[in-house]
Amino acid sequence: MNMRFFGQVPEGDVYEVVLENRRGMRASILTLGATLRNLQVPDAEGNLRDVVLGYDTAEEYYRGDCYLGATVGRFANRIGGAAFTLNGKEYRLTANEGKNQLHGGPDGFFRRLWTPIVKSGTEALFRLTSPDGDMGFPGQVETEVCYRLEGNALRISYRASCTEATPFSLTNHSYFNLAGHAAGPVDDHRLTVRADHYTPTDAEMIPTGEICPVEGTALDLRQPAALGTLWDHPELARTRGLDHNFVLQPGDGPAAVLSEPAGGLSLEVYTDRPAIQIYTAGFLAQAPGKEGAVYGPHHAVCLETQAFPDAVNHADFPSCLLQPGEIWASETVYRFEGAGIAKGRRAQMIYMKDI
Repeated sequence: MNMRFFGQVPEGDVYEVVLENRRGMRASILTLGATLRNLQVPDAEGNLRDVVLGYDTAEEYYRGDCYLGATVGRFANRIGGAAFTLNGKEYRLTANEGKNQLHGGPDGFFRRLWTPIVKSGTEALFRLTSPDGDMGFPGQVETEVCYRLEGNALRISYRASCTEATPFSLTNHSYFNLAGHAAGPVDDHRLTVRADHYTPTDAEMIPTGEICPVEGTALDLRQPAALGTLWDHPELARTRGLDHNFVLQPGDGPAAVLSEPAGGLSLEVYTDRPAIQIYTAGFLAQAPGKEGAVYGPHHAVCLETQAFPDAVNHADFPSCLLQPGEIWASETVYRFEGAGIAKGRRAQMIYMKDI
């Protein structure tokens, strides 16, 4: 592992930590937002293919509002009305999407400087303290995010503890394009999701509280579907493609599989979280990216493992509360197959048994 200066933001210096393993995979993570900036996998010719979108400068990450590669929290996804009631007390959060809060607020974890800890050439740990009242949330939270390259996979492990009960859910907001970050639209990518149900939302993308079957809808992705067939589907017009929370079925297989047939690369996502938000970047504005790339709508797919959005306001959703004295721990594994990648063992995970 090596660490190098990447740039400056108002809070201080930003560093980039670079990991590499013997399988040829490389990853680089910024101390700003514990952000996955690069994820390179070998292609069929043995060249490294960077499969996540990103920027060239710290300033772009700091000012950007697309969360490219970031660790988002204190609560990933949306909290309706930027408010909730806990133990008889109402908490008002800092809103940043109309009257709602998205991904922990305007100064969420993605915009913080995390403390890096050197582990090895294939593993790096990042720590952050979120003070009591941060973006309106109760209690102080101590958080760790660990990135580790394992064979053909990137494992992201999360741990947290708190001083007061608080809603808590972290995710990684990487934008994946298996043809390469600069390859353009992902129309030919194929996606499978291990979900029989999803959580419908209102016009502001806040869950209605229902848990509905995917069968008979555009969200039935239990068999591989080409993403390009979804862009103009009438059911997905409001979200310009997918931007939906899928309720994961119990099981030891991948939560989602994304593949790019032309290049022969596939990505399997394993997680112990109860849900996954699939976002096909319909609202990604045309803008410059790293290495001269120009990004735009549908140029990538986000695979965000998470608690149910707005779970703190829905008693029928699985609990999202972190309690004092508890250690919150979760893992998500991104495992690659095909192209120039040598065969590796399947990801070893502990999976949820029910929702």
